Amino acid sequence: MSVAATSPAGAAQRGRTRITSKALNRVVSAVTADALGVDSNHVGVDLADRDGLLALTVTTPIRVVSLDRIQSDSSVVGRSGGSILDRAARAQGDIRERVTTLTGSQIAQVIVKVSGVSIQPEKRVK
Repeated sequence: MSVAATSPAGAAQRGRTRITSKALNRVVSAVTADALGVDSNHVGVDLADRDGLLALTVTTPIRVVSLDRIQSDSSVVGRSGGSILDRAARAQGDIRERVTTLTGSQIAQVIVKVSGVSIQPEKRVK
């Protein structure tokens, strides 16, 4: 199958593939939710243009273990991925890489705003 179409005059024409902002918003929401362990319905996304590159601002809760669990075993923070700041910083890179891979968009910056926490029990290894 050829990417180029042929016009009636016989000249090859190239088409365009566009990703709508709604579709891009959904991809960013899903990637962010996966990176931080939350439901994608709770992730807000703001898309902006920065000199032809995409700037992403995501507002999201982050999954954490309960304070009671941390008090009884402080190593649970490391097992859950580190501090909130460490996990948000790591999520920035993950979001940039995965959104670029999935959409082909060039990303200027990713800002992660943590809007709350989702307290989850620590998963036990069987």
